[in-house]
Amino acid sequence: MDFIMKSKKRITTIVILSLLLLIFSACSNGEDASEKKDTLVLADAQWESIQFHNSVAKIFIEEGFGYKTDIISGTTPVTFTGLVNGDIDIYMEAWVQNIVDVYEPAIENGDIIEVSTNFDDNRQGLYVPTYVIEGDPERGIEPMAPDLKTVKDLPKYKELFKDEEDPSKGRIYGSPSGWEVDNILRKKFDTYELGKTFNYFSPGSSSGLAVSLGTSFENGEPWVGYYWEPEWVMAKYDLTLLEDEPYSDELWSEEAGYACEWPSVNVTVAVHKGMKEKAPEVVEFLSNYKTSKDLTNEALLYLQDNKDVDETAKWFLRENEELWADWAPADVIEKVKEAIK
Repeated sequence: MDFIMKSKKRITTIVILSLLLLIFSACSNGEDASEKKDTLVLADAQWESIQFHNSVAKIFIEEGFGYKTDIISGTTPVTFTGLVNGDIDIYMEAWVQNIVDVYEPAIENGDIIEVSTNFDDNRQGLYVPTYVIEGDPERGIEPMAPDLKTVKDLPKYKELFKDEEDPSKGRIYGSPSGWEVDNILRKKFDTYELGKTFNYFSPGSSSGLAVSLGTSFENGEPWVGYYWEPEWVMAKYDLTLLEDEPYSDELWSEEAGYACEWPSVNVTVAVHKGMKEKAPEVVEFLSNYKTSKDLTNEALLYLQDNKDVDETAKWFLRENEELWADWAPADVIEKVKEAIK
């Protein structure tokens, strides 16, 4: 009888303990569910600077605010459509003037929210190594074209930039194939009648363009061609952008032959409209996010040398703490500092 009673007591105790565990588990699960945060999706439009800025933002979002993140990769049209539809939450580099036909309607319709300007000091056009104009005493390079200032000055220097395949003309290195800017450059080339004294040379790819510039620069030779900022090349080599006619809407059209300098593009951080409810503290952080072409140039050079975009983001944050010290609340900043040690 004692054995039976003791067994019943043990069973009762086990049942009570099991019920208590279920209750605690339910409470715990309820707490977890209430604290569970959404996964935030960033757009990778497949160029290095947006990938770098994604990694910087991810450190804040994951380590500072405690959200998980995911990346959706694709072309600009695909990823921007994803932002409008809500498949993507965050776009760290929206080049507004390049997508103005879809960007402005998305803003006006309330599908997306522009929260900040990442940078707006980007540039592009025809560049020469600065030593071509100013020389480089440390390398024993004398000025080659001290009066070269503008694109329209180039015909005077066709001999300096001689095309080895056609010595009767100079060579201008153009845009990588398939880029819209290639069409603009070719139109500008015709508008300025540069074909009389220069050949337009297609480098094929961005890497081909970088190799041609890098080889000429290391050898201290003249070079003229298309480049853009931000890009790692701009941090590695001292280049001068040739002046052009001041920008105007009238001159910057296909009909006018793009007869002026490139407009500076406003590069914004944009989020899907649902982010204000989904992650308002992250939207607030992104509203403070601002860099520059020079900062991005330096980061892309580091990435070029080290090949790891996440490590590049940590390096960037370690090197520029004064930049982001007020991007987020103090407790988030401390978590980020700890994460990048």
